[in-house]
Amino acid sequence: MKKTTIWIIATIMGLSFLALLFLQLKYIEEMVKMKTEQFDESVNRALYQASRNLELNETLRYLEKDVNETERRAYKKDSAMVDKNGNVQQTHQFSVADKQGNVYSSFELKTIKMNPAQTPKAMILRNDKNSLSQAKKSMQEVVRNRYIYQKSMLDEVVYNILYSASDKPLQERINFKLLDQDLKAEMMNHGINIPYHFTVSTQDGREVYRCPDYTEEGEEKSFSQILFRNDPQTKMGVVKVHFPDMNSYIYSSVRFMIPSIVFTGILLLTFIFTIVVVFRQKRYSEIKNDFINNMTHELKTPIASISLASQMISDDSITKSPAMLSHLAKTINDESKRLRFLVEKVLQMSMFDRQEAVFKKKHLDLNEMVENIANTFTLRVEHTGGKIYTEIAAVESAIYVDEIHFQNVINNLLDNAVKYRKPDEPLNIYLKTWDTDEHLYLSVRDTGLGIKKDNLKKIFDKFYRVHTGNRHDAKGFGLGLAYVKKIVELHSGEIKVESEYGKGTTFTIKLPIIRE
Repeated sequence: MKKTTIWIIATIMGLSFLALLFLQLKYIEEMVKMKTEQFDESVNRALYQASRNLELNETLRYLEKDVNETERRAYKKDSAMVDKNGNVQQTHQFSVADKQGNVYSSFELKTIKMNPAQTPKAMILRNDKNSLSQAKKSMQEVVRNRYIYQKSMLDEVVYNILYSASDKPLQERINFKLLDQDLKAEMMNHGINIPYHFTVSTQDGREVYRCPDYTEEGEEKSFSQILFRNDPQTKMGVVKVHFPDMNSYIYSSVRFMIPSIVFTGILLLTFIFTIVVVFRQKRYSEIKNDFINNMTHELKTPIASISLASQMISDDSITKSPAMLSHLAKTINDESKRLRFLVEKVLQMSMFDRQEAVFKKKHLDLNEMVENIANTFTLRVEHTGGKIYTEIAAVESAIYVDEIHFQNVINNLLDNAVKYRKPDEPLNIYLKTWDTDEHLYLSVRDTGLGIKKDNLKKIFDKFYRVHTGNRHDAKGFGLGLAYVKKIVELHSGEIKVESEYGKGTTFTIKLPIIRE
């Protein structure tokens, strides 16, 4: 599949997942917003009704009190008379007055208690129109007087509330226990059954009451309601309520969406991981193809040499001198070694991947190893017109490594320096060792082509080559630096690379110091 096709599919799927996740989050946001608005409205209604109940309770309390006082003040005279038939006749005189003594109205109410023995067994009523009319007028007068009486009592209550109740401090006007009960009942009526805390303060912010279990948690979102809102502003009160568990209450309605978001996120991450794996496998496939092309070319050269030498030996038409036979035998031997070396390099990397490599470690001297390898490479470097420079500065140079593998590490670095030199220019290589209190260092610096920044982070990957796989002037499988990194890490070391394209490359190996 083409890379463009994969990118198109990945983009479509990625945008679909992101759109789905966005819609879910938007839905949750809208639900939380709606739940918050409903909660705010319910709390405000509950507070308003509780404040109304508080005012009604105060009005009722003053009504009962003032009715009793007004009746005692209005009653002036009770008289009782007994008529000639033995009936008790009582006359009650009432008057209604305000606090200054001004009389609103007055009336008399006469009652007759008949002697049971004198009660007639039967009565014959005459249809006297004048009597009925007089009785009707008397009843209307009684009702009118009663209405005036009750109205005056209510006026008295209103007067006391306006001029007496509002003069009292809030703590005397409010029954805080009853207010708490009203708040709880109204909250329940509006579907809110979570803990709350409340305070009562004056209009200027002076607190007069705080509930016993008050905490400041959730205080940043509080609800307030004015108490006695028809009183003068200086006499009003304010009740403030907040809910410590308000957020949990609001978000409880969207908890069922959390698994959906989690699963969508997992699917999105899985999809991203799948796309990464697809691209990685595609890159590995391309690298593998390059590796096969390189390996085919590398193997064809020694095979062709061996085949040609064997044909010459077996061809009877060619005169074979001892010198020719020796040359052909040496060619076959050298190409066989080269072929075996290429195969072993691939097998070694396979063994490292399977964690089957076995090291034969022993104590060696890094300084001595570097000097020996430098002498071996001197001819190859001088052939380019350059030279190898060594700077042996390490004092504690003891290392505990596998000799063959670690020599291969240094040889690979030097071999790469020779392969990737500048054409028609001398190559200089600088080998340096030094140590610190905890580590031993070896650097290999060359004046070759260098490596571009885009390639630096990939050069230690298996089968990766800086140049494309069809370039054969720099031979190899792309396994050298991967092998170097693996060997260094298996010896508890680190390797770093610094390079500037066109100026050269520096590899630095850091190893732990072995103190004997």
